[in-house]
Amino acid sequence: MDARFTEEDEAFRGEIAAWLDENLRGEFEIVKGRGGPGDEHALFEERHAWEKRLGENGWIGVGWPKAVGGRELSLTQQMIFHEEYSRAGGPGRVGHIGEGLLGPTVIHFGTDDQKARLLPKILSGEEVWCQGYSEPAAGSDLAAVQTRAELDGDEWVVNGQKVWTSGAEWSDWCFVVCRTDPEAQPKHRGISYLLVPMDQPGVEVRPIVQMTGDSEFSETFFSDARTSKDNIVGEVNGGWAVAMGTLGFERGASTLGQQMSFQNELDQIIEVAKRNGKAKDPLIRQRIAHAWSGLRIQRYHALRTLAGVDEGAEPPAAANISKIFWANWHRDLGKLAMDVMGPAAEVAAGEPYDLSGLQRMFLFTRSDTIYAGSNQIQRNIIAERVLGLPREPR
Repeated sequence: MDARFTEEDEAFRGEIAAWLDENLRGEFEIVKGRGGPGDEHALFEERHAWEKRLGENGWIGVGWPKAVGGRELSLTQQMIFHEEYSRAGGPGRVGHIGEGLLGPTVIHFGTDDQKARLLPKILSGEEVWCQGYSEPAAGSDLAAVQTRAELDGDEWVVNGQKVWTSGAEWSDWCFVVCRTDPEAQPKHRGISYLLVPMDQPGVEVRPIVQMTGDSEFSETFFSDARTSKDNIVGEVNGGWAVAMGTLGFERGASTLGQQMSFQNELDQIIEVAKRNGKAKDPLIRQRIAHAWSGLRIQRYHALRTLAGVDEGAEPPAAANISKIFWANWHRDLGKLAMDVMGPAAEVAAGEPYDLSGLQRMFLFTRSDTIYAGSNQIQRNIIAERVLGLPREPR
């Protein structure tokens, strides 16, 4: 692995940095640094307008093939884009599920008609997507989903409940993993991958209020909701492979952008420590140094595991440790933030629940070791699929 960037890469870095500096001004100055974890409700309409600005200038789908409207940037340049976006304080993306999950899934598994219908409105920033995977009785065990879909003429009729649906109240569409053959065995068979419009009778969204006071997540209820027969990705009863493909697209070049967001948070913590004198505490200084080191480990690990992917190589087995490492690191960073803030960490700035960025970050990091695969699930994956150890007793 060569962690250095070429002159061409650095020229591209200058291009995107200059564009961001020019555009995150005026009407979009207000969205800088907003809409991240624990702050997803902030300025949604303004951030949606920003999403459309990105689309107008070709900054959505930067890694997608040119044949479907993307820029087809190299993996290195995709990493640079995400790094510079976070460095500039680019707001939380309202279209990230469409761009990062649904779009690549349709490109890989979808029909030509689906690509022509669905991808342009993701690239333009117009349509927002959410993910219908988890259910009350099917969280880590996705194959246990009970939401059903039955074909009625030219439409699928969907009934069931999804939970932890990020951004459901703002979304135009949801990709729903549902059971289309309840008798199929084993249970991961008989599942299909449907695209369901959210603005219709039979779709009810109930926001779930989190400890941050926001409600990024929702319960989503489908009661005889309908979608066209053509809105199925992959084969009928063949949705398991499509759903696993979507999860495979979840962790890629954007991880460098996530790490830059972490760097921004660490910089805020250091600034507070210098301001209130905590930087003179040797224990706090040691914890800050430990956090800095952990962030560098994440960066070099990401570069190592992504090396060669551009040429079609499979990510190495070591890639499986990424999530559990950064989740634990980020949780500890939240604790460090509160200790650096001291008693002020326990006081909100105002009513009803006016939290600072670091306060929201601390509360949100409580979930880092749970969502997208809990620590326990991650350890099982590493043990069983990577190390080849015996399966956990059932």
